[in-house]
Amino acid sequence: MEESFNLLIKLLLPSYIIDHFELKTIDKQDEILHLNLEEKNNVPSEYSKDLLQSKGFFDPITVQDFPIREYKVYLHIKRRRWLNMTTNKVVYRDWNIVAKGTRLTQEFASFLKEINRY
Repeated sequence: MEESFNLLIKLLLPSYIIDHFELKTIDKQDEILHLNLEEKNNVPSEYSKDLLQSKGFFDPITVQDFPIREYKVYLHIKRRRWLNMTTNKVVYRDWNIVAKGTRLTQEFASFLKEINRY
């Protein structure tokens, strides 16, 4: 059953989300689905030669994604941060998840922009 669940999640969420984030919980409230995601503890490639120590997460951001059936979908995304033990500075991935000027995923914003032409 877990394999079927994972396949369904892979079909519903953008691939970059699946590759870099772990789905922690799904909460259904009325006509809204809240998907809570945490960035995996995989060191960013640009820091692969440095010694990094995970230092928790930034405050979550919320973005709206494609609706699923009659439900609005909100992704609550917790980005990870690391301490670079060499430089003693906090480092993190520079995610471009949110479309500029919106609270939607890039993919969903592009879709809405395209259908708005007609």
